Amino acid sequence: MAGPRFTLDRSSPVPLYFQVAEQFEKAILDGTIAPGERIDNEISLAADLGLSRPTMRQAIQVLVDKGMLVRKRGVGTQVVHGKIRRSVELTSLHDDLSAAGQKPRTEVIAIGRVPADEDVARELQLSKGADVWSLERLRFVDKEPLALMHNFIPIDVVDLEQVDLAETGLYAYLRDSGIVMRVARQRIGARGATVDEGRLLRERKGAPLLTMQRTAYDNAGRAVEYGRHAYRPDLYAFELTLVDR
Repeated sequence: MAGPRFTLDRSSPVPLYFQVAEQFEKAILDGTIAPGERIDNEISLAADLGLSRPTMRQAIQVLVDKGMLVRKRGVGTQVVHGKIRRSVELTSLHDDLSAAGQKPRTEVIAIGRVPADEDVARELQLSKGADVWSLERLRFVDKEPLALMHNFIPIDVVDLEQVDLAETGLYAYLRDSGIVMRVARQRIGARGATVDEGRLLRERKGAPLLTMQRTAYDNAGRAVEYGRHAYRPDLYAFELTLVDR
């Protein structure tokens, strides 16, 4: 069984399901059970501990409700990967993950020149139909897909064909190219996953996703990047600090 050796006090007023849930939670928090690790099914766990299946189901449900375990059809019950908490600042996901000691991996889905649609043209202060770079990437952490990112950059800002964006972060490349980003306008929201997003992020169609749209400007006030991104909410969260003025 994946997990700690449980010690149950059957004479305690604390319900058995809660004793199990508490010990599971401690094992997850101290790393005894690793993120992504599968645990045995309810029947096996109940038999090992001499508990009824409803009692074990209740213990597991406590941890599911806390976001520490997740049930996946065809996979079983797994320990959830630690959620990435990202400050709302002018940094890239790659930068933030690296700074947090994570090892991000990027898969480039598509890169090339495309005509700007109305939305992209408006955000990048271009004429509709103007050529822009379109970059689609899937970002992983701990082997789990975390974010689906779609960036648009004016053709005259940088040449994206000159860099391996599976190895280099986009913002790092922009900085190395002499682009100084000073300010950004950002919108955070939520919506259901499309079929393609669900397939790439290993979620079902319609599953809730966090979204972010960001337009970044350089020190001359020129729009240099527009991004439309979707994140798995079980692995990711935005954080900001509010100050009373």
